Amino acid sequence: MTTLKLSSASGSEIGNRYRANFDVLHLDPEPLLAVVADGMGDSEGSALAGRTAVDTFVEHVKAADGKACPEVLRAAVAAAQKRVGDIGRRAVGLAGCTLTALVGSETGYWITQIGDSRVYRLREGLLELLTTDHTMAWLGVIHGWYPMASPQAAAARYHLTRYVGHGAHPEPDVLSVGVRPEDRFLLCSDGIADQVAYQQILEILEQQSSPDMMVRQLLSAADAGGGNDNATALVIQVHR
Repeated sequence: MTTLKLSSASGSEIGNRYRANFDVLHLDPEPLLAVVADGMGDSEGSALAGRTAVDTFVEHVKAADGKACPEVLRAAVAAAQKRVGDIGRRAVGLAGCTLTALVGSETGYWITQIGDSRVYRLREGLLELLTTDHTMAWLGVIHGWYPMASPQAAAARYHLTRYVGHGAHPEPDVLSVGVRPEDRFLLCSDGIADQVAYQQILEILEQQSSPDMMVRQLLSAADAGGGNDNATALVIQVHR
C-alpha cells in the first residue's frame, strides 16, 4: 500500500449517568493502532475489564512488530478474554467489555470487533458503518423479529451476544478494509452511536476541520443528546 499520511485525535467524556468513565481508548497514529473498549456497567469489574482488554490487545499487536494479520488479532482478543475472565473470578461486579480496533498493515487496515462499539468510514460523501453490533437488538432487526423502533428492539439493545469476558470466549469479527486518501474513520463507543444521529455524525465528519475539532463536536453532540452514557470518539483522517 502506498504510504499515506494520517492525522488523528481522540477524546472521552463521562456524561451524567455514571460516577466515572468506564470507556478506555488507545491511539498510536504511526503505525496506526486505535482501540476503544466500553466496560459493561459501572462496577469494579467493568473498569478492570476495559483497561485490561485494551492493554492486552495493544501488547500483543505491538509484539507482532507491525505485522498485523487475522491470526495476530484473534490471538490478541483471546489473550484479553483469558485475562478478563481471570478478573471476573475475583472482581466485584460483572467483568466484561466491548473491544473495537483499527490496525494499520501493509495492505490497508484491519478492523477487530467484539461487542457494540463501532467503526464508521466516510468516503466520497457516504458514511458507512463497517462493523456489526453483537447484540440481540441487531439480530432481531436483521432477521425481522421486530422493527428497529420497537420496544422489543430497545429492550434488546444492551443484551450483548459477544463481549470480552464472556464465559464462552467468543471470537471477534476481523475485517480487512482498503484505505484511500481523504477517507475519514470514526471509532466510537455506544455513547456516541446511541446519542448522535447518523446525519449529525456525517455532517461533523464532512467538515473541513481537524480531527481534534471533530472529536470535540462529537462529544458535545453526545452531551446535547442526553449525556446518558460515557462517550468516546477516535477520528482518523487520511491524507496523500
